[in-house]
Amino acid sequence: MAKELAIFGGSFNPVHLGHLIVAECCLEQAHLDRVLFMPAATPPHKQNSLLADCADRVEMLRLALASHDKLDVSLNECERGGISYTVDTVNDLVTQHPEDHFSLILGPDALADLPSWKKPQEILSAVTILAIERDGVDDIEKTLQEPRLKSLLSDEQSNQIKTNRIQVPGIGIRAKQIRESIANGHSTRFRIPRDVEQFITHNQLYCTADKKNVE
Repeated sequence: MAKELAIFGGSFNPVHLGHLIVAECCLEQAHLDRVLFMPAATPPHKQNSLLADCADRVEMLRLALASHDKLDVSLNECERGGISYTVDTVNDLVTQHPEDHFSLILGPDALADLPSWKKPQEILSAVTILAIERDGVDDIEKTLQEPRLKSLLSDEQSNQIKTNRIQVPGIGIRAKQIRESIANGHSTRFRIPRDVEQFITHNQLYCTADKKNVE
């Protein structure tokens, strides 16, 4: 039987409660069977930023998702290595699971940047876009009017994104702020899962302040 699966890509540097809330909202509102967290080996737009090793980011994800049977970690991009292009990931997963249907979870910034991605039309033809709209923060309809994105999308694709948008509470948790808190010796309690917090402390991750922003 075909499954409804969603790809949730990102650096997850580190994974935080905002990521988990997004995944849970997608599960419920899009009626998904599973969300696949896809940590990037090397994000194409963030190659010069402080990034924890793939193995550490994967382990933090495993700790964060351990108690949830519908949230999984995919090693596709970490095992492939190199720059992580979404089109390659999508093609790999569709080939491996031809009977299933895939969606791609995108925040408004990623959605607006989609025209600059590698082979965006190939991505759009293979997956359904689940655009995240944080209450009181984002406006997906406004994002869809940005010239580059508007020229990329057909009317049907644009309407599909509007229809399938995911409403998420406007909780302002950002990975960069968490890394800065750790580097400055401040608490990260209630922003990241406790097991992840302990892993970071034990392995002395993010002890150096960031110069760039990696989410």
